[in-house]
Amino acid sequence: MKVNGKEYRSLWFDPDFPDRIFVIDQQRLPFSFLITELTSADDVFLAIRNMVVRGAPVIGAAAAWGLYLASMAMNSGKSVTGQLQQVADYLAKARPTAVNLKFALTFQINRISRNMSAGEITAQLKTGARIYSGQEVEACRSIGMSGLPIIQKAAEGKMGQSVNILTHCNAGWLACIDYGTALAPVYLAAEKGIPVHVWVDETRPRNQGALLTMWELQKAGIPCTLIADNTGGHLMQHGMVDLVLVGSDRTTRTGDVANKIGTYLKALAALDNRIPFYVALPSSTIDFDISDGIKDIPVEERSPEEVLSIRGLSGKEDISVRIAPENARAANYGFDVTPARLVTGLITERGICEASEKGLKSLFPDLMK
Repeated sequence: MKVNGKEYRSLWFDPDFPDRIFVIDQQRLPFSFLITELTSADDVFLAIRNMVVRGAPVIGAAAAWGLYLASMAMNSGKSVTGQLQQVADYLAKARPTAVNLKFALTFQINRISRNMSAGEITAQLKTGARIYSGQEVEACRSIGMSGLPIIQKAAEGKMGQSVNILTHCNAGWLACIDYGTALAPVYLAAEKGIPVHVWVDETRPRNQGALLTMWELQKAGIPCTLIADNTGGHLMQHGMVDLVLVGSDRTTRTGDVANKIGTYLKALAALDNRIPFYVALPSSTIDFDISDGIKDIPVEERSPEEVLSIRGLSGKEDISVRIAPENARAANYGFDVTPARLVTGLITERGICEASEKGLKSLFPDLMK
């Protein structure tokens, strides 16, 4: 994607600087555009934990690169593979809900073995991180192609008016290295000249919609309108939403979807108003080992301060302002689970399927046990 006329990805490796990776600091957007260098597994862990890097696909890619960075600092007197397994276990704890984290670390660990030299292990992990990142980008491009016909069909009955798409949180290129998941079909539709307009949920308490999705869409020149999280149902009741497109941090083999807190309520409103509700995700976000999303998906609980305060720009200063009384208690659940019965379809890199075990097996027979 382009930022001020220059091509960027949200995470990249530069061969001229082999001891680091570069990321766009998502904590600083949209008020500052800052590129941060990560040079160790600890840097990667903190970047993921503190949401400098956020979004399931790019979290996985960052972890893959984190193992590569760690491999260059191993104690040669101990088992390198054993040390790297410990690093993998450490990185896996950075954020618990996104299954891409585990998927990427497993992908990397499976590339190395005890009979390799330290140099061979580092080379394997660098190659693996490149492959993993490339696969995620290609998956997101394919998700865009899979989802494009949905927008094209919606446009057919609009008589040249914009297709109104509601999205929740940020599932664009910032979250996915490039293209995005839920926003990938939107970007491709705009490129083809299909008039689209996006209703952007603010996505409290971190406001990823207000801060990140609005910034992305504006940079891409796509018409968009920011709304309070509770506005979506009203818009649906008055015929102002044609379809809902969201991403996922973890989807079960039966089609239950964990996404940013508030997604479940949008799915309920969409069902009540007979509006299609689609979830866009790469296969790296599917947890084929679990079936019951509500029981089995770990839901991250974050600091109450994110609810008690809100971030914004005051003049030229990026500040945090408290919005609750002193000593107020707050609960901060990062995600909720939308049951498969509320999902119209899953948009993946291999096509669209129903949100069910049968549907996923039709697209991913090689991954279903």
